[in-house]
Amino acid sequence: MANLGYMQIVRHCNQYCRFCSNPSSGYMLDLETARREVDDFATRGYFGVILTGGEPSLSDLIPEITRYAVERGLHVRMITNGSRLGSEPELAARYAEAGLRHFHVSIHSCREDLEDFLTGVRGSHALAMQALAHLGAAGVVVNVNTVINKFNADHLDENVKVWATRFPFLRHFVWNNLDPSMGRAETNRDTAHRLADFELSLARAMRWLHKTGRTFRVERVPLCYMTEFAHCSTETRKIVKGEERIVHFLDEKGTVRQTDFRHPKAECCNHCSLDDVCGGLFELGDHYDLGELSPVFVSKEDIVRKVRAEHD
Repeated sequence: MANLGYMQIVRHCNQYCRFCSNPSSGYMLDLETARREVDDFATRGYFGVILTGGEPSLSDLIPEITRYAVERGLHVRMITNGSRLGSEPELAARYAEAGLRHFHVSIHSCREDLEDFLTGVRGSHALAMQALAHLGAAGVVVNVNTVINKFNADHLDENVKVWATRFPFLRHFVWNNLDPSMGRAETNRDTAHRLADFELSLARAMRWLHKTGRTFRVERVPLCYMTEFAHCSTETRKIVKGEERIVHFLDEKGTVRQTDFRHPKAECCNHCSLDDVCGGLFELGDHYDLGELSPVFVSKEDIVRKVRAEHD
């Protein structure tokens, strides 16, 4: 198992994404608490830790937290919007020297005006592109994280082609289907989509990445919308491998240990050959329609075999 722990470093951000499910607050993680959380993950035998936020780079403690986690034998990653990494050329090298050598940069559209609109900050697209360039120069591992929403659902394939062509070192992409029930997404209902809105562009994107030898993961998307690449579903992989996740939040949720990665299912899912390994339809609110789900009839054993053969 490759269990990963999540640590919220800060709750504030320098962007104002229309679909953010993690509203800002003044909470920041102090070094003593961070070390206790790292110790907890190490004691549990976790593979690594993911630094998240808010925008974690807004904390000056990132290098110290990273060094301590590496000393405890943990692999360290960070999810970032790239703003500071884009505006401060030396920051990527500083992080890498501390042992932080794996970054997930959140970018949602290759169309500059749309990216700036989605993040609520003019110039955010340019900074994200600069961040990718600086990280590439630092020789670290760089993934791109994208939230699927109404505005980019039709060009997920265009996104990956543009980014991978401009930055050939990008070898892994992650899509997170929108959580429409929390934070700003609940207010900005124009960001919410239907599953059918992204079905074709997601399929084209996955096929193109596979053809070019790249890898990807898809979260919160039921397997009937990605049957060809069902082994790339994050929920399916966790279910098959029996993994768990622990998230240390900086709010009233506190520490959450997640061992069940199944979401609501439709009656038709009872007839699907992949029901046992499908996460279903993520939904905490009322937006997504279970009527969009349909059973598929492919070999579950083939998918399980592919999951177990791959390393995350």
